[in-house]
Amino acid sequence: MAKKQFKAESKRLLDLMINSIYTHKEIFLREIISNASDAVDKLCYMALTDADVGMSREDFEIRIELDKENRTLTILDNGVGMTREELESNLGTIARSGSLQFKKDMAADESGKDEEIDIIGQFGVGFYSAFMVSDKVKVISRAYGSDEAWCWESSGTDGYTVTTCEKAAPGTDIIMSIKPDADEENYSQFLDEYQLTTLVKKYSDYIRFPIKMEREKRRPKEGGEENEMETYREVETLNSMVPIWQRNKSEVTQEDLHAFYKEKFFDFEDPVKAIQVDAEGIVSYKALLFIPAKASYDYYTKEYQRGLQLYSSGVLIMDKCADLLPEHFRFVRGVVDSPDLSLNISRELLQHDRQLKTIAANLEKKIRNELMKLQRDDREKYESFFNVFGLQLKYGVLADFGKSKEQLQDLLLFHSSDSDKPATLAEYLTRMKEDQKDIYYATGDTSVKIAALPQAERIRDKGYEILYFTHEVDEFVARTLMAYQEKSFKSVNSDDLDLESEEEKDALKKKEEDSKPLLDFVKETLGDGVSEVKVSHKLRSHPVCLSAGGALSFEMEKYLNQVQPDGNAKADRILELNADHPVFGKLDMLRETDKDAAARCAKILYHQAELMAGLTIEDPAAYSELVFELMG
Repeated sequence: MAKKQFKAESKRLLDLMINSIYTHKEIFLREIISNASDAVDKLCYMALTDADVGMSREDFEIRIELDKENRTLTILDNGVGMTREELESNLGTIARSGSLQFKKDMAADESGKDEEIDIIGQFGVGFYSAFMVSDKVKVISRAYGSDEAWCWESSGTDGYTVTTCEKAAPGTDIIMSIKPDADEENYSQFLDEYQLTTLVKKYSDYIRFPIKMEREKRRPKEGGEENEMETYREVETLNSMVPIWQRNKSEVTQEDLHAFYKEKFFDFEDPVKAIQVDAEGIVSYKALLFIPAKASYDYYTKEYQRGLQLYSSGVLIMDKCADLLPEHFRFVRGVVDSPDLSLNISRELLQHDRQLKTIAANLEKKIRNELMKLQRDDREKYESFFNVFGLQLKYGVLADFGKSKEQLQDLLLFHSSDSDKPATLAEYLTRMKEDQKDIYYATGDTSVKIAALPQAERIRDKGYEILYFTHEVDEFVARTLMAYQEKSFKSVNSDDLDLESEEEKDALKKKEEDSKPLLDFVKETLGDGVSEVKVSHKLRSHPVCLSAGGALSFEMEKYLNQVQPDGNAKADRILELNADHPVFGKLDMLRETDKDAAARCAKILYHQAELMAGLTIEDPAAYSELVFELMG
């Protein structure tokens, strides 16, 4: 029989689809199996309304057959099949989908039960992906209700033939002659039982009908020697069919969810939380999300990719759909399945992102609410989670100029001066003194070091709680939040703490005036090392402390110099002296009697203040010499 040319498109278009549309060649198996599932779905739907079909749902299946010797891979289904006209129309016209037409016909029929059928194919190009791995494709099909079978055969762009043939029952067999291996292409992998099993599990695990294949297995040989094994072959169902997220919540136990998570995402620990979502509306979808107990080994590397597995009607579309998760929830793992996605021609990307944005926004709210619930109902587990992923939430506050700060601020935990347990900002507010106007914080490497900071003495004397910022980004978080429930964040180093009475302010002003000769002397001695020397209104028992002037704090300085060593970020240093401390008086006496000794003492006080602030002394040897001179 003479070959026919493809009706609607040119050889160039077919070549483009075979070589350019699909990112990975392995996708062909997903496409062929999805088409087989569509065919079975159609006959299954007909069986619901036509008793003459004589088949129940349990009778339908998809089979995979291998012939390594002849290098053929065959996908068989016992679905609705195709007539000669349908073969010509569906396979002879590129980008015409029989499945899409079936859905339209069904929608036009008012008696159609849409919920009983779920057709995957829409574009009619998936079949041609077989040519990515095959140099010839044969389709043998017999339509339900017909006694005739037809064979469609093509080697690609050179056209196709349709001839009569024999087939015992309705359905379709797609026989692919796998290409020989090339220099950079291993086509033989598609004739390997293990590889095919892996691809079915990856892309088609949740096709609603069993996908079966005969596989080679091993067992102890009957009557043989100890440990002697024999091989045998057995038909095995490769797919799970009904995914756990499609089951009713009442049918799924915590053990089921944890087992699914550990198997699906290769984790040895149970997740902190499993979140089930069943949403209907403008976009209908089901989701199963997990909050891990531990970060993966590559979580804080550039190689880590966030995202959820995205399915459409049980078929894997994307393994890592980053658009479904905001960066601050990048630790969440899980799956989303929606029949409403607008897929593009290769079923790999989305034509429109409206549905995706709707799903993503809903999931973000759901994850946030579930974390808040965990924080409220199981504080110990939440604190364990925060120890692992709290830093990610803090970076989320900073991202995009604080765009998500209001969503995330109640999820944050901080240690404080009033408790060994970390507190939320809301909990801090409930413990505030009646006359307290602001939220106070102090920064340092550890809680122990922060507790010893002399700058915090005045605030502690007032009985006010101080948040301990021990991570390098904490102060950036406070600066981004600016306030919480109209209470401003104030550093213990701040000059505008406004803790003094009017009488105390007047007394401090007089001390500054009386101490001006000493303050000027210390400033002249230290030169550009400090921007200002002043009488402190914070200190009580310590003689000296160092505060940062301007917008840049010492913790910010240290962090910026870590991430950008050549930037030379430096906060303004303000040296504060306690005018009520004995050292202050002795220093002033030395200024009048021995200016050289006074200068050495001033430098020592400055370096001590640096150490207490967690800063590095630029010249440790010079500092040591000063101490030795003082001791001598």
